[in-house]
Amino acid sequence: MRRIHHVAQDDPLAAPLLTELSIEYSTRYGRTAAEIRDELATYPAAEFAPPSGGLLVVTEHGEPVAGGAFRRYDANTAELKRIWTARGHRRRGLGRLVLAELETEITRRGYQRIYLTTGPRQPEAVALYNAAGYTALERVIEHEVGRLHPFEKQLNTGAAPRSGGTKAYT
Repeated sequence: MRRIHHVAQDDPLAAPLLTELSIEYSTRYGRTAAEIRDELATYPAAEFAPPSGGLLVVTEHGEPVAGGAFRRYDANTAELKRIWTARGHRRRGLGRLVLAELETEITRRGYQRIYLTTGPRQPEAVALYNAAGYTALERVIEHEVGRLHPFEKQLNTGAAPRSGGTKAYT
């Protein structure tokens, strides 16, 4: 059975997301997994918590298989972060599911735009965002791993961000 859980950054369900992201980024960009894990941990947990942010984990039969997060970028914009699918569960549409669930929550919170960046060695992420209607921005952001590719998506909700809790899926 597949379930979607809205969790805090320190929830045990989120641990595989952060661990596997660290390993994935390490193999793609050359830093150690421990260095990347430490960098991911520097983001305050409050950034990915209501009312401005959120983090979700998808489980199948109790096992975390995918997840992602968002945080406030500016008053009208949410920034996607940490989109992940477990290596053994890729190519099954879980990335699209995570993205759709995050977009639903972001829209519910009243944001009007979504912003994200993805790295130069993540062509499958670029393909996911293109397929989901995101627009590649002209500017390129220089980063230690190379040129980051920024994307945006206009939500046209017409409402200001609202505060409030997350909707739990079980």
